[in-house]
Amino acid sequence: MDPDVHPYRNIVSNADRISLNLHRPACLWFTGLPGSGKSTLANAVELRLNREFRAHTYLLDGDNIRTGLNRDLGFSLAERTENIRRLGEVARLFVDAGLIVLTAFISPLRIDRDRARQIIRPGRFIEIFVECPLELCEQRDPKGLYRKARQGLIPEFTGISSPYEPPLHPELVLYSGKEPVNACTQKVIDYLFENGILAI
Repeated sequence: MDPDVHPYRNIVSNADRISLNLHRPACLWFTGLPGSGKSTLANAVELRLNREFRAHTYLLDGDNIRTGLNRDLGFSLAERTENIRRLGEVARLFVDAGLIVLTAFISPLRIDRDRARQIIRPGRFIEIFVECPLELCEQRDPKGLYRKARQGLIPEFTGISSPYEPPLHPELVLYSGKEPVNACTQKVIDYLFENGILAI
């Protein structure tokens, strides 16, 4: 047999993978300013999905993307765009595998998020805007990044010297500056039930 011929490639379909789960696949795309609470909320949602609903999940964030697949990228506009493009492609693979994938990235530009929406299967991209006033994000500032940005030590810092474009029509908005983590998390779970992602 020709070693380059793979007679069994792609016989297992997306539908076959979904049939093994108690949920439909989706990409929960958390976006918002630095310090808005994206990672905190994405982790809280993943924990509930995993522990309470036995969902197959994976969380993508700067710790496992920027230090691995995208460690060759900096923070210029072009490199940020490429970072989000690669993230979208990886998320698409997880969705095709039948998982609920969660991403926690600033992804500041609408055009980049729209491209990610197109990369991922139709109806599977759920944009979640973590809305938090800039002033509160600066107050939180656990890594001192806003302070350094204000001092001019970090160029092109989103929200200070680089723009953040809020989503115009996100599937869900979480007001992390007003509501506690458990309330925001419940909103995501409710959305997933209401839209047939959970309890299929």
